[in-house]
Amino acid sequence: MGLENRVAVITGATGGLGRVVARGLADAGANLALISTSGEKLAALANDLSLAQGRYLTHAADLTDPRRAPEAAAAVQAKFGRVDILLHLVGGWAGGKTVAQLPAEEMATMLRQHLWSTLYVAHAFVPQLVANGWGRIVVVSSPLATRPAAKSAVYTVAKAAEETLLLALAQEVAGSGVTANIIQVRTIDAQHRRDREHTSETASWTTPEEIAAAILYLCSDAGGVVNGARLPLHGAR
Repeated sequence: MGLENRVAVITGATGGLGRVVARGLADAGANLALISTSGEKLAALANDLSLAQGRYLTHAADLTDPRRAPEAAAAVQAKFGRVDILLHLVGGWAGGKTVAQLPAEEMATMLRQHLWSTLYVAHAFVPQLVANGWGRIVVVSSPLATRPAAKSAVYTVAKAAEETLLLALAQEVAGSGVTANIIQVRTIDAQHRRDREHTSETASWTTPEEIAAAILYLCSDAGGVVNGARLPLHGAR
């Protein structure tokens, strides 16, 4: 897929999805900049990947802090001299309250987690991608962002804002060799329950491996024809 020696930044790298995506990109030949809030978990992930020292960087950072993304970008530049792929996989969910019950601070927290962290990493990394003349940006979102359910506003507002940011960015980088796309999943099925429990609910779940396969395509040279898309990976439900 042409990912050999590409430099891929993966935020949220130590989560259930991030770990699988890191493995897929490593197997495809990419060099990895692994970012998460836990240095200990990053060290464990690097050990599991068994990559040569020159092929990976670990960087602990809370990307909801506007100071941290520029620091991460500087670390990646110092290690690899470039960046080609930005996978923003920072997660976080909250819900269960009606709009009338929803504390403003809960909304602020979700916006920091999804919208602001995405903006901060875009500020830090997108200029490098555009300067290269080739780049891939992917975030993972939810169909709730476009069809919110009751008592989901705190999460869905944040994801809808993140999606709007990415879709606008996609138009701004169009023609530059850089693409920006969204993968929508309802539930990330890290335990593969869908394969064991065939219900109307689990039918819409998506495994990390399925998401990673979609990401690998979007990050390939062939995937350059896709820009500004919401890719639905949530079954027929």
